[in-house]
Amino acid sequence: MTSETVTAAAAGTWKLGDLEVNRLGFGTMRLTGNGMRGNSDGAPIDRSRAITILRRAVELGVNHIDTASFYFSPLRSANELINSALAPYSDDLVIVTKVGPGRDLSGEWQSMARPEQLRGQVEENLRQLGRDHLDVVNLRRNGVDSIADHFGALADLRDAGLIRHLGISSVRPEHLAEAQAIAPVVCVQNCYGLDRRSSDADGLLDSCREQGIAFVPYFAISGNRFEASAADTHHDEVLAIARAHGATPAQVRLAWTLHRGPHVLAIPGTSNPEHLVENIAAGELRLSPDELARLQLLGGSDAA
Repeated sequence: MTSETVTAAAAGTWKLGDLEVNRLGFGTMRLTGNGMRGNSDGAPIDRSRAITILRRAVELGVNHIDTASFYFSPLRSANELINSALAPYSDDLVIVTKVGPGRDLSGEWQSMARPEQLRGQVEENLRQLGRDHLDVVNLRRNGVDSIADHFGALADLRDAGLIRHLGISSVRPEHLAEAQAIAPVVCVQNCYGLDRRSSDADGLLDSCREQGIAFVPYFAISGNRFEASAADTHHDEVLAIARAHGATPAQVRLAWTLHRGPHVLAIPGTSNPEHLVENIAAGELRLSPDELARLQLLGGSDAA
């Protein structure tokens, strides 16, 4: 399949509240050379290259960018790169960030923020991005059993005008119900992909569809490898379908993800300009019912 002329619009659109985005977005974590868990051994890519990738993504129609103030390494900050590359921001660009976890200046992870500490995290994102409000803020659950107090604190910040819309991340169905009882949820961001389907098993993906909530998978390409680079070996079925379409295995994985429902978005990240173009082109890839059925039979230990 061709890549150069395909834009993110090929994947279709969905609304995060009143903010319409193309279903294929871009995640910035890999631009910093440091995974969320701080476990990347690779050096960050050249700063100018990172800025070029962000600008190229927007040129190709990406208007949904995922970030966090804790996406940083000793040399790179995802929010600073976004600010440098894209400010002043266009009106249709939606920047989605997340709060809850925290890291100190050395990069060491801290315990989950207390509800009263979330305002500081929100303000740090505002400062780094150069914004007077945040489009969407996801509460990353980070292991707490109840999110009511934390989500309530974010709802207060929304009422104060610092946040436009709220989402939740790394959650189960009971957390969505808990949050929805406090304030509207526009998106749920969970680890999900061809070989990691716990949100199918517990019904969360379907629940989001029924409620008109965007379901936004992360690690849709790398799957159970998480922050590590995507595998260079693939199941024979994925390879066969990729060959049939003249596509890459990563494109097949992204296309399968988008086929899970019109409310399913994707935010693949990369530090490779060529992979950026390929990822966006995956929005044009249409899989047949037979191909989808064959892929549905695949999956790892977490598949449902």
